[in-house]
Amino acid sequence: MKIDLTPLRKALVSLDRAIDRSRGSPDDEELRDAVIQRFEYTMDLSWKMVQRVMKAEGTTEAALRTKRDLFREGAKAGLLDDPETWFSWLEARNEISHAYSPEVAKRVYQKAQEFAPAAGILLNRLETRVRA
Repeated sequence: MKIDLTPLRKALVSLDRAIDRSRGSPDDEELRDAVIQRFEYTMDLSWKMVQRVMKAEGTTEAALRTKRDLFREGAKAGLLDDPETWFSWLEARNEISHAYSPEVAKRVYQKAQEFAPAAGILLNRLETRVRA
């Protein structure tokens, strides 16, 4: 199967780098906002890559109607550990896109830090599947 995971790999490196920098300056709102923005696009790339791999492996469009369906199917296929956790990250991603406040930003920043290691695990699993 030929699926280019480079965009996800680069996004994850960028997210990890922003998280590392932000931990060194925990009160820097600009660094926090950079983490949030990188979380947003890394989350988007994550679900899109899961969708591409699932479709390439024969999962029907009907089974992947919503992102929640996609996460459930991705967990069944062994790409994701816990779809409920991915639901919470999706909610955080959507929350920051629709309403920005310092409280929401702090909450999403925490979610981004939780998300990064799981996104790395996902990338490893996708790479294994794409090579197979």
